[in-house]
Amino acid sequence: MADTVGKEKRSEIMSHVTGKETKPEKIVRKYLFAQGLRYRKNVKRLPGTPDIVLQKYKAVIFVNGCFWHGHQGCKYAHLPSTNLEYWEKKIADNLERDKRKTQELERLGYRVSVVWQCQLKPKVREQNLRNLYNNIVEHT
Repeated sequence: MADTVGKEKRSEIMSHVTGKETKPEKIVRKYLFAQGLRYRKNVKRLPGTPDIVLQKYKAVIFVNGCFWHGHQGCKYAHLPSTNLEYWEKKIADNLERDKRKTQELERLGYRVSVVWQCQLKPKVREQNLRNLYNNIVEHT
């Protein structure tokens, strides 16, 4: 699908993509809080600035957008048809950075969980959040 806005307008739109306080992050945090878990958000002192840190459980959570983090096999992770070379490199770089930061966190003794945007769709949300909660509290 061709881009329907000009280069300058697209640049302006993309400059407003922050990556913090996203709807998927809020869904995960609300669920964890309702289950009695307390956490810190966007902890800059840790590699990769995890979206959620549960220090008591030595666990971190990244809430990843399927497109931006190249979720394999996900229908939301398809690349745009324009500027394909740029997007392939961008997503590949993101994947490499994610892998590197996960390894750094694991070396520090953290358990790393990734919640994908598609796992928070209404039909599958409850089960996926329950699984996340169980993975956090059962490994203490």
